Amino acid sequence: MYMLTTLADVLRKAKQGNYAVPAFNINNMEMAMAILKAAKLEKSPVIISTSEGALEYAGLTTLGGLVHGLVKNHPYPVVYHLDHGKHVEVVLEAIKSGYYTGVMFDGSSLPTPENIATTKQLAIEAHKHGISIEAELGAIAGIEDFVSVEERNAHLTDPNEAIMFVRETGIDALAIAIGTKHGAYKFSGAAKLDMQRLTEIRQKVHVPLVLHGASGVPEDMKNLCTKYGCKIDNAKGVSDKVIQEAISLGISKINIDTDLRIAFVAGMRQELTENPEVIDPRLVLGAGSKLITQVARAKMNLFGSSNKAK
Repeated sequence: MYMLTTLADVLRKAKQGNYAVPAFNINNMEMAMAILKAAKLEKSPVIISTSEGALEYAGLTTLGGLVHGLVKNHPYPVVYHLDHGKHVEVVLEAIKSGYYTGVMFDGSSLPTPENIATTKQLAIEAHKHGISIEAELGAIAGIEDFVSVEERNAHLTDPNEAIMFVRETGIDALAIAIGTKHGAYKFSGAAKLDMQRLTEIRQKVHVPLVLHGASGVPEDMKNLCTKYGCKIDNAKGVSDKVIQEAISLGISKINIDTDLRIAFVAGMRQELTENPEVIDPRLVLGAGSKLITQVARAKMNLFGSSNKAK
């Protein structure tokens, strides 16, 4: 059954059901297959995302054709989404390609008036093509990067500004900055997210809210990767407890990239080390894929999206 659907549709249901749908970034076939396997086993809706870097690496047509081909045999809802489109021309290409059912324009580095104007035009174009659009307001960096309260407030999403942003742009989902950070090295201590800010935004904004930079860097995968040679001893992500609290306060979509990278590399390193006679790329990549499926299933359970696909 072909179930490729729009971002707005899966996030509307998530918002109503008070759970979050995971958005997993992919770069190749093995990652896509592993994520879809997890979604099938968990009976979960899922968002498969490609960054601008992934498109540069593999090509928009290559990845789009791959995902569409795989989803034709998948029984549950899948969104194919452009993640962090910072260049207008890339977002427009994705919108017009016929592959994507959701796009994100990341104009967070622009002055707010320019972010609003550009996002609005892209929203009009996306909706004209029947797909959803996500946008970002605030800087996804991390509270620890800001040395003062004034800096923190200037970079994190302002609840009142969020009202205007959503109203003026017509977007379907809003990515907010409450203290998360991209990459494997998010915090030196415990995660410190501004939950009060999240609560205020949720009270004021009607569209689903998105959390970027929220990988957890699971200890088991981190330890396995370091055992077989990864140099990521200081990697630290957002704890499961903090993620669950954010979902309870209104987050409907959570992006995961770093955790998949660690799992994929850990599996391949283990296979190459323990079975040096193996020269079949499918076995090496398959070992990484197996761990991606494991991580993805854990996220679906944590986010509450397991058994929500109907």
